[in-house]
Amino acid sequence: MLTIREYKQATTLEEAWQLNQKRPNRLLGGMLWMRLSKSNVQTAIDLSALGLDTIEETETEFRIGAMVSLRQLELHEGFTAYSEGANKEALRHIVGVQFRNLATVGGSVFGRFGFSDVLTLLLVMDSYVELYKGGIVPVADFVNMPYDRDILVRVIVKKTAAHYSYKSVRISKTDFPVLTCAAALTQEGVQAAVGARPAKAALVKDAEQLATLPMTAEKAQAFAEYAAGLLPTETNPRGSAAYRTHLIKVLTARCLTELGGKA
Repeated sequence: MLTIREYKQATTLEEAWQLNQKRPNRLLGGMLWMRLSKSNVQTAIDLSALGLDTIEETETEFRIGAMVSLRQLELHEGFTAYSEGANKEALRHIVGVQFRNLATVGGSVFGRFGFSDVLTLLLVMDSYVELYKGGIVPVADFVNMPYDRDILVRVIVKKTAAHYSYKSVRISKTDFPVLTCAAALTQEGVQAAVGARPAKAALVKDAEQLATLPMTAEKAQAFAEYAAGLLPTETNPRGSAAYRTHLIKVLTARCLTELGGKA
């Protein structure tokens, strides 16, 4: 059972940060995972009055506020066009519309959960997190940083020339994923991110130039085997390590085949 003693709606990021430095205090996002925890919170800090619930699109980037809901990100026309629908594929399986109306981008990214579809997709993009004290950090670096009491303000996705694809496997439509896979074809080549191993998502780049254009089934499979060899997997109730390694090969090859068609 979650017990909250006090509630405070922050009026500035500085106020929220100061409150969050006290260990018994907690930041609120959509509160969908927090409410399932068994803990005592002294002060629950609400960021909803700080204007962080919008997606700003410019000619060069998307600026996605921490309080933007997953549903907003799923339905944003500009981001859908840029990601070639990979955002919809990554988000549509997450529980249900009611859940995605409440769950926030900030909570999904800052938590760095192994099952995070959002984090898997962002890893293959030219994406960054803006931390209140820590500044702007690439998501690829942020995912491996130690947890602290900083505040994630927004996610920044640069508009670079790229094609994207996303795949996942679930036991049932609204369940946590058994494995997630996102891939991108950029000017530097192919890269893929694999999550729910069940560890958090990790990025693999085509350092061996195995999947150059024009893409063929053989090249896609070669990179998929390469990725599976680099990424360790583990067993949990949703699947064995061997099954997950097999899925890395299957989903990565499918993503690359799709990218080849787009290119």
